[in-house]
Amino acid sequence: MKTTIKDNVLHIEIPLHAPRPSATGKTLTVASSNGNKPTEATINGLPVIVGVNAYIKPAER
Repeated sequence: MKTTIKDNVLHIEIPLHAPRPSATGKTLTVASSNGNKPTEATINGLPVIVGVNAYIKPAER
């Protein structure tokens, strides 16, 4: 995960992966930080901590 702050906006880049079941199995995750992670982006000298999950809903059958 790559983070930057530009013009007072936090930009997050996270690699996509093939859809895989979420922990509950209700959705398919396509990107995740795998929990809250400190990043290289800082505010007042402190790292910004980010937790991200991107997902899709499985196709209805």
